[in-house]
Amino acid sequence: MRKQFVRIVSLVLSLALCATLMVAGASAETTVLGGAVQYDTAQPVNNGDPITVELWYWTGAANLFAEVVNQYTAIHPNVTVTLVENPWDDYWTKLPLALQGSDGPAIFNVHNSKNDILISYMAPYAVDVKQLEEDFVGVTAHEMDGNVYYTDYGLMTSTVYYNKAMWAAAGLTDADIPATWDQFREVAKKLTIRDAAGNLVQAGFSFNGGAQGDVLGEQYQYGQNLFTADNKVTFNNDAVRAVIQRMKDIYEVDKSGDYNFGNNSGDNFGQGMVAMYLGWGFMTGVIKGNYPDIDFGNFEIPTPTGEVPYAYHRYNGESTFGVNKNAPADQQAVAQDIVRFFLANDSLIKDFCLANSVFPAKKSLASDADILAVPSIAVLAEHIDRYIWPGTMPSAVEDNMKIALEDIFYNGADVTASLQTAEDTCNQELAGSNFVSVEPQYAHASEAK
Repeated sequence: MRKQFVRIVSLVLSLALCATLMVAGASAETTVLGGAVQYDTAQPVNNGDPITVELWYWTGAANLFAEVVNQYTAIHPNVTVTLVENPWDDYWTKLPLALQGSDGPAIFNVHNSKNDILISYMAPYAVDVKQLEEDFVGVTAHEMDGNVYYTDYGLMTSTVYYNKAMWAAAGLTDADIPATWDQFREVAKKLTIRDAAGNLVQAGFSFNGGAQGDVLGEQYQYGQNLFTADNKVTFNNDAVRAVIQRMKDIYEVDKSGDYNFGNNSGDNFGQGMVAMYLGWGFMTGVIKGNYPDIDFGNFEIPTPTGEVPYAYHRYNGESTFGVNKNAPADQQAVAQDIVRFFLANDSLIKDFCLANSVFPAKKSLASDADILAVPSIAVLAEHIDRYIWPGTMPSAVEDNMKIALEDIFYNGADVTASLQTAEDTCNQELAGSNFVSVEPQYAHASEAK
C-alpha cells in the first residue's frame, strides 16, 4: 500500500539476545548473528572512532527505528545514529533533495512505490546476493545488474476480515469459511441485514472506497498477469471483467452490499456496518488501534474453484533500508553495517513484521509461533508462494483502475469500454516511465495464460 498505517507494538528484546549483546560489548569474544547473511558483533565499526550518521524514516514507526538504533549502538557505542522523522508527504519531498548532496542521511527508510525517485541515489548492498537469496524470499525480483539496493523484510497482501460476532449471530461456524467465490456469496447473503423497509443495516460484504485494490489482484486467480511481455498494463480482458462482474453481482443481484452504504469499507467494518471485507495486513493494526471492540478473524481470499490458483493475489513488500551513495565513505560504511545487522537479526525483523502484520520474507521466521498467532498473517502460511509481486507499480495503474470502477459502479458505464479507456490512458502514462514488471520472475510464471 502506498501509505503504511503502523500500530506500534511493545518491543521486548529476548533475554538471549540481551545476553549476547552484553557479552559482545564487554569482551572481544566473537558472537555471530544470522544465517547465510551473518553479523559479527565483535567486529569494530569505523575503527572504534566516534562517528555520527542520520537515519530518516516517515512518521508512524518511531519505536521500531529506535529499537534498531538502541540494539546497534549497544554493540557499537562509538556510533551515534540520529533519527529524523518526517510526515509521509514531506518525507518524499525532502528525501530526494537531501540525497543529492553529501550531507543527506546515510541510511533511510524505503517504500518500493518510490523506487524511481530513489534508486539513482542508492548504493548497492555490500552483502552477497546469493546469501541474501538463501535467507530471504523475493530477492531475485529486486536484483539490478547483479546487485540489490533494498529487498523485502515482509510481504503484505489481502485477506478477508470478518466480524466474529456477526458471523456467530448468522449461525455460521468455522466450517462455513468459504473456499470458493460462490460459497463466499452465499455466506455474504447470510451476513446481510435489512430493516422492514428493505434498507441495508448490515452489509454482508463491502468493497467501497478500495475496489481497485481488490480487482488489481484477483485477476491473477484466472492466470491473468497484470502486465504484458512489453510492460504494458492489461485491464480489458476476460479475467478482470469476470472479477468486476462478480463484484457487481454481490451488490446488484445478491443485495449483500450497496455502493452508497459507507465510503470506506475498512472504516465501515470497524464501525460495525460491514461483516466482511478484503483488507491488507496493515488493517490489523488499524482495527485494533481504532476499533478495539471489534472481535475479528481472517481467512484466505477465496478462489473461483477452491483449488490452488496461478496466484491468490498480489503482494507488496515492506522494504529494508536504503544506503545513500552520496554520503561520505565512512558514513556509508556505517550504513552498510547497520543494514547487515538488520538483515542478520531475526529479533528485529520479527518486531517489524509484527508491527506491520506482514508475513516475514526471512525464511527462518516463516514458522515463528508469535508471528503465526496473528490471524491475518497465519492464513497466508500455507500458500505464501502463490502470491505475486508485479514490481514497483506506478500509481497510474491504481489511479486509472479506480476511475474506471467508479464510472462502472456509480454511473452504470459499460465495463468493456471503461476498462479499455483506463488501459489506454494508463499505458500512455507508463510510456514515460522506466517500469519493468517482475511478473516473469514469479515462481509459477510458466502457468500464466
